[in-house]
Order: sequence, then structure tokens, then C-alpha cells
Amino acid sequence: MSNQAPPSAQSASDGGGGATPAFSPLYQQIKALIMRGLQGGEWRPGEAIPSELELAARFRVSQGTVRKAIDELAAENLLVRRQGKGTFVATHNEEKIQYRFLRLQPEDGMPPLRMQRQFLDCRRLRAPSDVARALDLRAGDTVVQIRRTLSQSGVAVVLDDIWLPGSLFKGLTAERLSEYRGPLYSLFESEFGVRMIRAEEKIRAVVADEATAVVLSVQAGAPLLSVERLSMTYGDKPVELRRGLYNTHGHHYRNELS
Repeated sequence: MSNQAPPSAQSASDGGGGATPAFSPLYQQIKALIMRGLQGGEWRPGEAIPSELELAARFRVSQGTVRKAIDELAAENLLVRRQGKGTFVATHNEEKIQYRFLRLQPEDGMPPLRMQRQFLDCRRLRAPSDVARALDLRAGDTVVQIRRTLSQSGVAVVLDDIWLPGSLFKGLTAERLSEYRGPLYSLFESEFGVRMIRAEEKIRAVVADEATAVVLSVQAGAPLLSVERLSMTYGDKPVELRRGLYNTHGHHYRNELS
């Protein structure tokens, strides 16, 4: 098999945004083409993608090249291999994906417990200037602001403020949030077509103000962990800004570096 990229693969490196350099490895160009299909909705969350043989024929490359591209997408939690069934577009209902952005774990070394959530507020408003900048919105654009807590054993551990672009989340209400029983990102994915695939975080130590202390059942001035997360969908488009205050008494924030 020649190392020359097929015309279909070369098209991934010939255009504007999201272009793959022409000198990138062939499997990276195939990965970019598969990503283009995911971004364009050719394969929806939970659906099977074509087999490696079918994709190899489509892109005119070897099955091994396709497999390497799929391996990377699976490692990035964008695709899921299922033994004997094929490869599927990952969803936020997948057990290993549901809580991959929530890094808070019990101090006793036990596996993380499922957290109970309570929505305190959900409203539409004009985006504050810092939120508009983070979400790449224009001044005056509408956002949805959600405030919620995450609790374990009846004790609030996390206080989250979440901002979402209003144009992408029309119809999102407090009632819909409260009714939905699955992960929040699964709701965004299934009902609004917005899939969070990557996030960046900024973490720092802060102290609890009086209002936060009441919600998290700590003393005013108690140490908290501030976690600001910007989540992106395909094409690195920012679609969620989340600012969380974490009570790490009895928990720690765990991350894996590779």
C-alpha cells in the first residue's frame, strides 16, 4: 500500500478550518475524515459506524490504517468498540464516559459513588461579558444559566454554575432538567444535538463565602477547590462554561497525566 494519501483523504488537508497538514501520517488523515463524518452527523451517538473493511474500501487505504485511526478515536472516547458487534459512536450514557469529566473521588479509596443532583435555578439571560468571551459569543447573546448541587449521602459536595449558548439550547427548562434521569451531558446530546468531546480546566484554591458555605454545609472561610471547565464539541467549538466549587473534605481531585 502506497503512503500517498487517496484523494478522499487528501481532501482532509486541503481546506479551511480543521485542516489536517498534508504531511501528517495517513491514519491521521483517515481519522480526520471519520471525525468529519461524526461532526456532520453522518453517524449519530449510539449508532454503529461502517466496518473497518468498509471504511478501508471507502477511503482506499488498508484495513490496518483504518484500525489505527479508530484506535485513537476510541482512546479519546469518541468511539466505542463492542466485542462481536462492531464500533459505535460513543454516548454520554456509556458507563466509562458518564463521569469522565468529574474527577472528584472519595478519600477512602473506594470507587466514586453516584452523586445525587439538585437543580437550584435555570434561567435565560444576556451573557455576562466574561461568559460571552469564553463561549465565543457576541455581546448581548442569550445564555442559559443553570445552578445545581451534587451530593453524596445527602450532603452537598459540589456547587456548579453552568452557562450554555442560548441558541443551541432552546427549550431547556428547569422542569426538563429535573425530569431527566440520565447524565446531564446525555440530555444535551440526545435532545439538543450537542456533544461534549473535550474539556479544559483551571483549578485554584478559594475560601467559601457565606452564601456558598450555607449550600455546602461548611463554615464561611472554609477551603474549597474552584474548578472552571470549558467544554468543547467537534471543531473545538466551546459550548459550555462550568464553574464549580468543590468541598474536598473526604474527597480528592484525581487526574491522570499521559
